Amino acid sequence: MKYLSIDIESTGLDQDCHMIEFAMVPFDSEKGLEETLAREYLITCPSFDSLRPKLNSWVAENMSELIMRAHSSGMPLASFKSQFTEYLESSEVKSYFGDDPIVIFGKSLNAIDLPFLNRDLGWEFMRKYFSHRTCDLSCIGYALVDLGTLPIGCEGGSSLMNYFNMGDVAHTALEDAKNTAIMYLKILEKFSC
Repeated sequence: MKYLSIDIESTGLDQDCHMIEFAMVPFDSEKGLEETLAREYLITCPSFDSLRPKLNSWVAENMSELIMRAHSSGMPLASFKSQFTEYLESSEVKSYFGDDPIVIFGKSLNAIDLPFLNRDLGWEFMRKYFSHRTCDLSCIGYALVDLGTLPIGCEGGSSLMNYFNMGDVAHTALEDAKNTAIMYLKILEKFSC
């Protein structure tokens, strides 16, 4: 099957937080990543100083540089939506995915990425381009732990990266989108019959 692996970076996980980076890479479960169609976008947000009082300590410590870059050189949300639309309507993407709605793939997708995208891009946009079915690596991790195929604690992105000796989570949207897809491919390779 073909998927669009996505990842966002944000100013936190609360409802009023801002999406500041979005990236995607299509991949085929049999052929791997299609890196020629990978894209990333930096999205504007308020200044780090104005956000700092509400940021949790991890975000303030680890995401300050990205927040400052997004504030100074990110594109407005409307421009991101326009460029994303152009990408999804492009002949290359349509040729890759065909006529069916695109299945979104990610880690913690249902808890983090989809709520941000539904809020910022709108329900109509999301339903126009994407299937209502998704594939979430975290859910797959939980299922494999429950089956006894993966050790307890390997259900999340960073623990799966350690399990597959892939290093640490990059916390940049494009690297995380790629690594999430690669982990899925490694799971398929390791546990296929």
